[in-house]
Amino acid sequence: MSPKNYDNDELIFLPEESISDTPRASLQGAWNILVVDDDEEIHSITRLALSDLVVSNRSLNFIHVHSGKEALATIEKMRSSIAIILLDVVMESDDAGLVVARTMREELNILEPRIILRTGQPGYAPEEQVIKDYDINDYKTKTELTRSKLVTAIIASIRSYQQILSINQSRLGLRQIIKSAANLMEEHSVRNFCEGVVTQISSLLGLEAGGVVCAKAGSVLDIEDDDIYVLGAAGEFAVYINKKLENLHNDRIVSSVNLCLEQKQHIFEPNFSVLYLHSSDYEAAVYLEQGHKINRADRELLEVFLSSVSVGYENVNLFHQLRTAAFKDWLTKLPNRSEFINMLDESSQTDLRNQDLVVALVDINHFADINDGLGQDVGNCALVAVTERLQTTLTEDTKIGRIGADIFGVIGSETLINPETINQVFVTPFKVAEHTLPLAASIGICRLNDNNCPGIDLLKQSNIALNRAKKNLNSNFEYYAPEMEQQTTWRLEMIRKLSADFQARKLELWYQPQVDLVTEQIVGMEALLRWPSETGTYISPAVFVPLAEYSGLIIDIGSWVIEESCRHLAKLNEIGHQGLRMAINISMPQFRDPNFIPSVKQHITEFGLEPDRVELEITESVVMDEPQIVIEALQELKRFGVKVAIDDFGTGFSSMSYLQKLPLDRLKVDRAFVNEITPGKSAFIVETIVTLGNKLGLSTIAEGVEKREQASYMLKLGCDEAQGYLFAKPMPFEQLTDLLYQSS
Repeated sequence: MSPKNYDNDELIFLPEESISDTPRASLQGAWNILVVDDDEEIHSITRLALSDLVVSNRSLNFIHVHSGKEALATIEKMRSSIAIILLDVVMESDDAGLVVARTMREELNILEPRIILRTGQPGYAPEEQVIKDYDINDYKTKTELTRSKLVTAIIASIRSYQQILSINQSRLGLRQIIKSAANLMEEHSVRNFCEGVVTQISSLLGLEAGGVVCAKAGSVLDIEDDDIYVLGAAGEFAVYINKKLENLHNDRIVSSVNLCLEQKQHIFEPNFSVLYLHSSDYEAAVYLEQGHKINRADRELLEVFLSSVSVGYENVNLFHQLRTAAFKDWLTKLPNRSEFINMLDESSQTDLRNQDLVVALVDINHFADINDGLGQDVGNCALVAVTERLQTTLTEDTKIGRIGADIFGVIGSETLINPETINQVFVTPFKVAEHTLPLAASIGICRLNDNNCPGIDLLKQSNIALNRAKKNLNSNFEYYAPEMEQQTTWRLEMIRKLSADFQARKLELWYQPQVDLVTEQIVGMEALLRWPSETGTYISPAVFVPLAEYSGLIIDIGSWVIEESCRHLAKLNEIGHQGLRMAINISMPQFRDPNFIPSVKQHITEFGLEPDRVELEITESVVMDEPQIVIEALQELKRFGVKVAIDDFGTGFSSMSYLQKLPLDRLKVDRAFVNEITPGKSAFIVETIVTLGNKLGLSTIAEGVEKREQASYMLKLGCDEAQGYLFAKPMPFEQLTDLLYQSS
């Protein structure tokens, strides 16, 4: 509306006393006042009337727009930084100002700026309900606005704006603290919490976020000293996080923080404050810089705020201790397996093109002997000694962790982490209490190539190399190669399939007849395990039996073989083929099974068999693995009546003293020696084995007899029995019964 439409324009220019006498030089910022009116003269009058006004040490900054549309665009852009909106009601429409108020409050959700409605036509005055709904501070006709009344309205509105802004900032600060508490599970929760404290307090006081939170190291930083460290910071101090307070090189901050922690109380100075933060077991000092001294009202607010923050500070410290326990080895203070994987993740994500990083696993050989022989305390001291030696020998550029009972992990450049360097750690014996312990280690190394491999996979690959190193007879280290993992993956997949097929009863038991060399009549058969593949072929026992032993499946499979063999032998007895012998191969893991002997006796008894019709075959390697266990088990089964044969005799490195202790009934001449039998030549080893069997009172049987001259030669030597393709191939049980019918 134009000023000519009302009568008292001149009232705005009435001379009155200045509301504020604050010197302009000391002003701190300005209040943003948005003037919305379609009359340019109103803008000029308003600016002129309020040009010298200072409120709370701030002048006024005017933003001028001339329509409701412009007003909304400006409000959306500046949002809560606008303190007051002097809003005309009637502009491009009769209710343009009311539309601005409604959109601002309801749609844009901008609640802090205060609204003073102005209109030149009283007939367009908004209803009382509208003023309430849109949170409008004041409503005046332009004829009412003398300078005095306008100034009074401005001051009251600014104070209202300050209060609302303060409340909202406090609410946001508290929300941020709650959010910080919810994020305690993050890796740097102490740091985040302390940064939040600085930010929240700065927000409450209307300051730019800047300051530090300091405390003694203790459990917070896992550093064993009494120095004061910067736990969290904001603004220019952020670069000092996790560094000693003295590194700030600011005498005022250092002395003020130390004084605060010493006196255990707040310090309020004109340009800075140090707030004391404490709980039952933890204390900290929060240093803040400000342009003016904190007033009493703000101090009271801080007291309430800090009492709540103290609880959070204690919780975050306790959580940090839990996290330390979860990621740090209690004995050596090194990162544990979980943290070491995190370290590998960080290393693998760096640019490796110009680096030669490797990860090495160092496994102390025969460490269990130290615990068993000297006690766990000595073992623990030995681990600490190894840790100290590793830290001394390797440089600071390497990362060390303890990832197992006696396994250490090391990450670093290959020029530093290599077999020569690591072996150097163990050259000199370790002084542990009153003991001098010579230690050695096996080493598995994996290169961190530019493949961004996850830490858990790098650890797995290093472990594959370590396992290979333990089996290496020529050196104590191995470097990981992809084919190692491929072989491991293949083995695991084969074990999985073997287990699944065994559970599905897909394994088969075939039988190879054994004949008397004189009569060539079938006197027995050897039970042979067969594993059919999906292609219709059979997987070699030389492939799957070691897998079954490695995985422990051989216990269940072996028990099934014994049961099935006894069942079929009983079936043969039922259909008239009596007096036959069933030979069953037994592996070392079966001897270790406490149920092995009872299960053999149970199956023989269950099927009503004569024990001496069952013959257990063992190899020399089984005997030499754990001879005492094997000898004691076979002696007990021998007393029960079971026969015992030693298979592949002559291929191992048997001790004659152990052979004499074994309750043997039969020697089996290995096919490798039988194959040496050729016309016109003597087979010295075969002769020796048969002669030895005769001397020991044992019967002998030749394996792998495929030619008539081999059978004749063995018969001439005095060998009792034979089995091989010359007489019959291995066959399913149904074919065996047919063969027996034809032979009878």
